[in-house]
Amino acid sequence: MKHLFHKGTDPTKPTLLLLHGTGGNELDLLPLAGRIDDEASVLSVRGNILENGMPRFFRRLAEGVFDEEDLVFRTKELNEFLDEAAKTYGFDRENVVAIGYSNGANIAASLLFHYGNALKGAILHHPMVPRRGIDLPDLSGKAVFIATGTNDPICSPMESGELQSLLEKAHANVEIHWEDRGHQLTAQEVEAAAIWYQKLFIK
Repeated sequence: MKHLFHKGTDPTKPTLLLLHGTGGNELDLLPLAGRIDDEASVLSVRGNILENGMPRFFRRLAEGVFDEEDLVFRTKELNEFLDEAAKTYGFDRENVVAIGYSNGANIAASLLFHYGNALKGAILHHPMVPRRGIDLPDLSGKAVFIATGTNDPICSPMESGELQSLLEKAHANVEIHWEDRGHQLTAQEVEAAAIWYQKLFIK
């Protein structure tokens, strides 16, 4: 997978896995990583799918309708890529925190839904429920921050609440942050995510 890796100054910090939104690339979320933890290593990945020339992490059939077969395949592909990248770059595979926006948040949520040990935690900006009707792994000890908009036309408040509920039933520690906005990524939600991260991941 096309990606970039920046080695951090403190190897005890989590490695931040950056996952862009539709049409983005591996440079998009670098400012967020700096805001969340400027001492952490950063692994930023570009999605392998193109939709009308725009990179994505998995196919969709329509707006808000995921190609589940492709989602499962691409989630496995990303999880295996993380295993390889940890060996290549020498970071702790068990200490990875994802930061995803929109489509990137959806693939990060899918990692949590399918692989209990894929992530230590995740910051999900405007995610949807990746799949329904499956049993989630035990997510005890995993921490998830969901940032969402009360007026988001793509990811409704009901969807955000459902995702929170599903993760909590799998024993994840979930915090949800509401903005009175739409689907855009706001400075306020990034600030809230940074405060959450510092509280949970900085000793």
